[in-house]
Amino acid sequence: MKAEAWTFGAMTIFVVIVAPIYWFSSHEITGFLALVMTALLSLIVTLYLGLHAARMKTPRPEDRADGEIAEGAGELGFFPPYSWWPLWAGLTLATVVFGMAVHVWVVAIIGAGLGFVSAAGWVFEFYRGDHAH
Repeated sequence: MKAEAWTFGAMTIFVVIVAPIYWFSSHEITGFLALVMTALLSLIVTLYLGLHAARMKTPRPEDRADGEIAEGAGELGFFPPYSWWPLWAGLTLATVVFGMAVHVWVVAIIGAGLGFVSAAGWVFEFYRGDHAH
């Protein structure tokens, strides 16, 4: 994770240098604040990756100069298969937004209720059915 931390660190330094130059050349507050927030967010990622890299007992094969590809073989984690629940979550969000946009609050409330159902289905989809654990 050291390489990733250095990459985000370089981006943080770059944006910190560019933000004041942008401010003094344009006096435009929106872009300046966007650059400041970009610097802060990339600093957060840099600190997270750097602290994670420091806590690792043994470095990853990707971080070592003598690392082999075969050392990174094996199970990488659980990756969920296909799911229909994001579709239902998106449709319920669209229903809520539509209800609020046209001021038909009954539609928005019904969409919010369906949103709770679709969120629960998405959270608990691996507790039942074909992909149950």
